[in-house]
Amino acid sequence: MKMWSGRARLPLDPEFEQWQRSFVFDKRLLAHEIAASRAHARALTRIGVLSTTELTSLLQALDRIQLSLERDPQFLDDSEAEDVHHFLERRLVEFAGDAGLKLHAGRSRNEQIATDLRLFVRATIDEIHVHLLSFLEALAAKAQAAGDAAMPAHTHLQPAEPVLVAHWLLAYAEMLLRDHSRLSDCRARLNFCPLGSGAVAGATLPIDRDAISRDLEFTAPSANSIDATSDRDFAVEFVQSLAVLGTHLSRWAEEMIVFSTREFGWVRLPEAYSTGSSAMPQKMNPDALELIRGKSARLVGAATALLVTIKSLPLAYNKDLQETQEPVFDAAATAIESLKHAAGVMRSCEFDLARMSAAAQLGFMNAMAAATYLSRKRIPFRSAHKIVGKAVSHCLQQGCELGDLSLEQLRQFSPEFDQDFYSAITLDAVLGCHDVAGGTAPARVHSALQQIQQRISALQEALHAHA
Repeated sequence: MKMWSGRARLPLDPEFEQWQRSFVFDKRLLAHEIAASRAHARALTRIGVLSTTELTSLLQALDRIQLSLERDPQFLDDSEAEDVHHFLERRLVEFAGDAGLKLHAGRSRNEQIATDLRLFVRATIDEIHVHLLSFLEALAAKAQAAGDAAMPAHTHLQPAEPVLVAHWLLAYAEMLLRDHSRLSDCRARLNFCPLGSGAVAGATLPIDRDAISRDLEFTAPSANSIDATSDRDFAVEFVQSLAVLGTHLSRWAEEMIVFSTREFGWVRLPEAYSTGSSAMPQKMNPDALELIRGKSARLVGAATALLVTIKSLPLAYNKDLQETQEPVFDAAATAIESLKHAAGVMRSCEFDLARMSAAAQLGFMNAMAAATYLSRKRIPFRSAHKIVGKAVSHCLQQGCELGDLSLEQLRQFSPEFDQDFYSAITLDAVLGCHDVAGGTAPARVHSALQQIQQRISALQEALHAHA
């Protein structure tokens, strides 16, 4: 029997009945539906709608359903359940008799799904935080192992200036820490309980919404019943945060792919996360990284789907909101799997630090340091830039680097060049001259790495304390 069958005179079209069912995907909310139902049952008992005997019967039935969910893969096979709420009610009637029919007093599926989704997103954010921190730990460990090894940094995909390998890795760590913060902010904003909002106007029974909120570890009850039953801002914010996270993972994957090519040869990818070619025996393809890069599009697509779904909806609940569930579920699973495999690749890959450092000393990446050398001799930087540019052009014609020019040759471009120029453009000097907060000078990077490690440790401790 449908939960709404009293009003209907004719049966649903059979194909439409199957099309409009959401149980095929919202069954993953059952654990959260059980938790919310426990809280609602206790609230009904406090106001006398349920007896203590009925409460005991319902809680035992809910425990039995939870146990079946965990132990029996076939438990969720139900061709008649319209949605997760209908499925649970059917099982409660089966296990607790008429008490199962009483549980829906004072509540609506509109508030139930709003609550279940919040509980799902909240729990998923906690799970994503675990995997985010695992990836961050892998990045920090690789940065630590890289020591003072250098590599070329790029702008416009062209070699620009040398940086420490650790500095490059910590750039991604900063992105991921922002992702962690964004998801934490989302979690705080969504953590208000819709139970007690009814279908749209508020519960018809005087249930204690504060007690229900505490029971489910929400911050407080939601403030407006119309907003509570129709709001999906939290889902949009969650998936948009995952889309940004996916973009960061995609950028990292792209660089790892490029740097693993024979032309660069800076990264040796782990075979455990790579596959070969069915045609070319020599190939080792970066499949894990390519999938991480590709699946970021799913996250962006999910965020777009959510926004388009809700952009013109009148208040309050509309069946369209059923379409907001699958993008949330898919984005959550995609982000978790991407992070797990990203951490695996990061832990297992190897850097050719000697080759990276050698590349950091070619291609005139000390040119800006050369211009800075002249500017310190009171030559205007724009003039110094022009002087060094001419020297680079001359080197290109001669097939040499700036450091290969004799002092006599250098003074053809400016009389300010002196013997100390050569020590000013060594790799160590070029790295060391970026001695500002956030710069790539070794001492600054060592300090930044230590701070990142401390931040990761603090987040780990907070996560464990919350768990």
